[in-house]
Amino acid sequence: MTSPRAVRPHMSKRRPSGDGMVRKKEDGRWERRIVVGHKANGDPIFRYVYGRTQKELLSKLHQSIETYQDVELTEDSRMTLGEWLDRWLDDYKAGTIRPSTMYGYRQYAKHYIKPILGDKVISRITSTDIQRMYTRLKREGRVHEHPEYGHQLSDSMLSRIHAMLHHAMKDAQSAHLIAKNPTEGTVVPKPNYRPKQILNEEQLDTFLEAIEQDEVWRDFFYTELTTGLRRGEICGLMWQDFDEKAGTLKILRSVNVPKRGELEIGETKTSRGRRTIHLPPSTAARLAERKKHAVSQWIFPEPLAPGKPVRPSAAYYWMKVILKKGGLPHLRFHDLRHTFATHALTSGVDAKTLSGILGHTNASFTLDTYTHVTPDMQKAASDVVGGFLEQIFGKELKPWQRDANKAPAP
Repeated sequence: MTSPRAVRPHMSKRRPSGDGMVRKKEDGRWERRIVVGHKANGDPIFRYVYGRTQKELLSKLHQSIETYQDVELTEDSRMTLGEWLDRWLDDYKAGTIRPSTMYGYRQYAKHYIKPILGDKVISRITSTDIQRMYTRLKREGRVHEHPEYGHQLSDSMLSRIHAMLHHAMKDAQSAHLIAKNPTEGTVVPKPNYRPKQILNEEQLDTFLEAIEQDEVWRDFFYTELTTGLRRGEICGLMWQDFDEKAGTLKILRSVNVPKRGELEIGETKTSRGRRTIHLPPSTAARLAERKKHAVSQWIFPEPLAPGKPVRPSAAYYWMKVILKKGGLPHLRFHDLRHTFATHALTSGVDAKTLSGILGHTNASFTLDTYTHVTPDMQKAASDVVGGFLEQIFGKELKPWQRDANKAPAP
C-alpha cells in the first residue's frame, strides 16, 4: 500500500475555503483562516485573515479569496525569501547563466535583498514590502564604494536587482510557493544610461594617429573600430576564426573576467552572437599581415602571456591611455561599437544587415538602440564619421552588406 506521504493528493482548482470559524482575539481583532494549499500528507495549509471590525475582516477575506483563487500552495511556501533565493540560485540558475552573472546575483542577494527581506516568509511578502525595500536601498546606497558613484546606488543597478528578484519570484510562483509575484506593480526608476558617444572626424584622426604609434594595440583598435565587436568578442578572437582568402571573421566566443575572478572563455552574449562577418579590405589585410608573425592561437593575445587572450580590462585601460595622450574626451569601450554602428546606418546599411553584424537578437533591437540616427544625422554623417570610415573602406564602403547573404553560418 502506498504511503500517503509518497503521493501528493490531487487537488482540483477551487476557491479557497474557510474553516467556518470567525473569532475575536484578545487584542480586539477579528480573525478567520482560509485553506490555501496542502502539505505532502494532505493536511491543509492555512492563511489567517485579520480585521479590526467584522466588516473589515469580511472585506479582507474577499480579497484573500481572490488572491488565492485557483492557487495550491505547497509546504515550501513557509520557507523564507533568503532560503528560496539560495535554492533558486543553486537549483534553477546554476549552469544556465554565466559565472559572472551568477556572481552578480549572489552579491545582490547577499548585500541588498537578504538584509532587508531575507528572513520573511516568502508567501507573506507583498508588493508594499518590495517597494519599501527599493526605497530603502536608494536611501542607504551601495555596500561597497563605487569609483564613480561612491555609495550612491544607481538606477541601473537597482533595475538589475529588480530584474533578478522578479525572475526569482516568477519561478517561486510556478513552484507553488506564492500566489502571485509581488514584484509586479512595483515602481523601479528607469536606468539612466549615459548618452551614446561617437568621435567626430577630427577626433577620429587623432585616435588613429595615436594607435598607429602603439605597435601592441594598433591592430586591436583598428579592428574594433571597423567591426563594432563587443569587447569580450574581440578579445576572444582566434586565428582559426579568420578566413584570409574569403576576408571573413567568425565570432564564436567571448572573454569575461568576473570581479576578483579568473579569466573566463565562454559563449557569445546571445545565440545570434555566433556569426560570420565580412571584413573591410583594409582590416582583412592588417590581420593577414599580423598572422605572418603570430606566436599564439589568439589573434590578440595577452602581451606578457601570449598563451592567453588579452584581458578585456587591459583593452579598456589602454583605450583610456590612448585617449588621454591624444587629449580626447573620456569614452566607454562600447562607444567605439556605437561609432561603427552609427556610421553603418547613416551610410545606408539596412537594419537587418547591421543587426547580423553586431550580433543583435533582431533588427528591431538595433533600430531601438540607434533611434538617434535620424535623416538629419544622415546628412551630417560625413562630418562625423563618414569620411573617416570611407577612407578606411575605400570605395567598397559596405563590404558586409554586399556579401551579407553569402556569409556562412557558423
